[in-house]
Amino acid sequence: MQLTVSTEINAPIAHVFSIMTDVARWPDTISGIESVEWLTGEPGSVGATFRETRRMHGRIASEDMTIAEIQPPSRFVLTAFSHGTRYEAVHELREERDGTRLELSFSGQPESLFARLMTPLGWLFRSAVCKQLLLDLADLKAVAER
Repeated sequence: MQLTVSTEINAPIAHVFSIMTDVARWPDTISGIESVEWLTGEPGSVGATFRETRRMHGRIASEDMTIAEIQPPSRFVLTAFSHGTRYEAVHELREERDGTRLELSFSGQPESLFARLMTPLGWLFRSAVCKQLLLDLADLKAVAER
């Protein structure tokens, strides 16, 4: 499964990047996120892991995530492994005439037999995941434009 969503933000690229990569403040920035707990490494550094707890579809779910790449002010990559699938979220920013374009590409690669067997059902969740990603971007946009 691969999804890409984007938004235009009326704010400088460095400002958007600083908000987007301030993982510890995500519960204050992104409405769906309940909490962030650092597990290993220096917060905000490549290789650091954290547990993100969010509310989705009325339920609480937690995922352990790793900061895989940071290239200020244009690229931020997170990875996770859950239920036999390796996930990657690539955030890319481009400076535009009136601000910043933020594009988020989310993908999942099944690695276990169970995950591979469930892959055909992924389309059932595609719409819900896309909606959640768009909400996350809208929240980041609102904070950056304040």
